[in-house]
Amino acid sequence: MTKPASKNVIFLVIVAALGYFVDIYDLVLFSIVRVQSFKDIGITNPEDITANGEFVLNMQMGGLLLGGILWGVLGDKIGRVRVLFGSILLYSLANFANGMVADINTYAFIRLIAGIGLAGELGAGITLVSETMSKENRGYGTMIVAGVGLLGAVAANMVNEMFSWKTAFFVGGGMGLLLLALRVGTFESGMFKGIAGKKVARGDVRLLLFNGKRLYKYVCCILIGAPLWFVVGILVTQAMEFGSAKALNATSPLSAGKGIMFTYIGISIGDILAGLLAQVTRSRKLTMMVFLLLSLVSVTTYLRSYGLSPETFRWLCLFMGISVGYWATFVTIASEQFGTNIRATVTTTVPNFVRGALIPITFAFGAFRAHFGTITAAYLMMGILSVLSLFALSQLKETFGKDLDYMEGEELEIS
Repeated sequence: MTKPASKNVIFLVIVAALGYFVDIYDLVLFSIVRVQSFKDIGITNPEDITANGEFVLNMQMGGLLLGGILWGVLGDKIGRVRVLFGSILLYSLANFANGMVADINTYAFIRLIAGIGLAGELGAGITLVSETMSKENRGYGTMIVAGVGLLGAVAANMVNEMFSWKTAFFVGGGMGLLLLALRVGTFESGMFKGIAGKKVARGDVRLLLFNGKRLYKYVCCILIGAPLWFVVGILVTQAMEFGSAKALNATSPLSAGKGIMFTYIGISIGDILAGLLAQVTRSRKLTMMVFLLLSLVSVTTYLRSYGLSPETFRWLCLFMGISVGYWATFVTIASEQFGTNIRATVTTTVPNFVRGALIPITFAFGAFRAHFGTITAAYLMMGILSVLSLFALSQLKETFGKDLDYMEGEELEIS
């Protein structure tokens, strides 16, 4: 690689990492400001806070599902860079609007729009990095993107502690618009340019839905990441509920904001460790298995910590975060499983379907909780998700060092 090309790649990785930083900031901000923002708009009953919190979070996750499909298809049809511009602009404007909400329905609708915007950032960024860097070193690129990006959760909690929840949303919108200026210097993937003028199906979901082998592989890519969002979206976000007398009986109220901050610090550390382990072992599958098993240990430790203090809770969140710090590895595995003409579709939809899976996970957890109580329900959900993810991982092929310059779907005729 020539020196100018090397500088361009470094710039691309930095910009992708900063983009993911802003993405994560906005993604977790609602979980951090949930209680205080609800109280300010008139929702003060703890049960109402829980119910409405699940409603708003599900709307945000629903937006991620819709946006994942939209931006993924567009990423393969019109290019990865254009998707980055569109998604950033949408979630930045939604952030500004979120700082002015006064009722729960408006709150939920704007989180839906924000979710649609947020869905495009990670997939397009990881696709660009994966297609631009060498096959031996692209793991380092995606590791840096995730490691830096996940620290956006730390920034979200720090901003919330210094300012009001409304200002925290405004800051998120401002960072997004500043990021747009940086995006001007990014360049399109050479692999995408190579197929742009060819008569080949690009971003065509039929390539996934109407081919049994690809569909099965696609579903497996989604399932391997499911435990992560149960940890973040339920075990940590519902810190107030898990710390109650009916659950872990914490010595003092547990802060979801602090929990999320420490969890994401852990995820950032875990992503770096997972990336290095994958490079050393030359196996992403082995790395995923190690971290999935470690997550079972960390969650079990958390659910057995009766009478925990807020300080112990933060350390447990850090431990759980490290154990589920396989986000970059998981997304890279998905990106490497499919050809260039549907890679953005897969890489964008898979992580957002994992995030969106929090909707059925929340409903299932609620049903289990109604029958068995909070702690037993958490054990059941983590057990089910871990078994599914480990089985799905066993069905995927190792892709470390795989050449990504190929296409899928010669069976589709393009006029």
